[in-house]
Amino acid sequence: MRRTFVRALLLAGLLGLVAPTAASAADGEISLKLATVAPSRTPWADLLKRYRKSVEKSTDKKIKVRVYLNGIKGDEQSSVRQVYKGTLQGAGVSTGAMATLVPELSVLELPYLFASYEEADRILDGPARPLIEKLLEAKGFKLLMFSENGYRSFGTKKGFIKQPADLKAVKMRSQENQVHVETYRALGASPVTISVGEVASSLQTGVVDGFDNTPLFTQAAGWNQQVQYYSVSRHIYQPAVIVVNKAWYDGLSPDMQAAILEPAKGLEKKGRRAVRALEPLLLKNLEKGGTQVYELTDAERAAFSTITRPVWETFRASTTDAGRELLDVILKAKGAK
Repeated sequence: MRRTFVRALLLAGLLGLVAPTAASAADGEISLKLATVAPSRTPWADLLKRYRKSVEKSTDKKIKVRVYLNGIKGDEQSSVRQVYKGTLQGAGVSTGAMATLVPELSVLELPYLFASYEEADRILDGPARPLIEKLLEAKGFKLLMFSENGYRSFGTKKGFIKQPADLKAVKMRSQENQVHVETYRALGASPVTISVGEVASSLQTGVVDGFDNTPLFTQAAGWNQQVQYYSVSRHIYQPAVIVVNKAWYDGLSPDMQAAILEPAKGLEKKGRRAVRALEPLLLKNLEKGGTQVYELTDAERAAFSTITRPVWETFRASTTDAGRELLDVILKAKGAK
């Protein structure tokens, strides 16, 4: 079953999450449209399918959920803006994309911020969550649940990335997020911000020589077909969120609000587990597909962590008071194990 699922993954293209759409009440039916760049037959598509079934069942289909996969509604940044404007009710996106309108969330993209999945869960589900919810609500979004893209690593055409010097002057695709750009600059690379849909062609034509992303997304998007080396650096843990337009949410009756929030509680952990369980198998599949894989040692990762640490202070200096508060809460929680 898992092998079949992974083969299906490799035929698809993925990036992040799914989103709910703005609700419209016609003839008593409320429309909830969710947009995502994730394709079918991926953990995210499965998660949203379960979410849709649960919401429709609990409301006797008074809420009609429609999920738009494969970036039909646009890339992640576009989905965030559509939810903000209310032309979409919801979206599932990486926190890097969410930072387009809630820049304080870039704190979650800082290099080597979370030492493990367990630490990320403990902090995001604990002390950081109320602050994140508050930041989202201030910009017109309501958090339904967390998920994740996972740990990002380097895929390249010209050799393994074992030490920061290996990235010197290398043209690397960067997510359209300032923390990602600053991380590459700290490593001596030449970051080129490119939207997800243009990465494969940019690798083919030599606009860039590599990228960073998770094993899951690398294969689902087919980017592995353009690189020969994958260096498991795990330099950025990237959460993801499913959000809805807050004005749309506030317009629902209390029982309908409960109906869209309740399923999220049970699916949040299941979604994370599904993504994480695939990583070992996906790394093996990279090798089977012709991409060489190298796992950095702890000492090698420490060198990357040290050289990118100034990015934390760059963020602190440029963010708002709320962004600094969130960073401080996270750092305090990291120390209180």
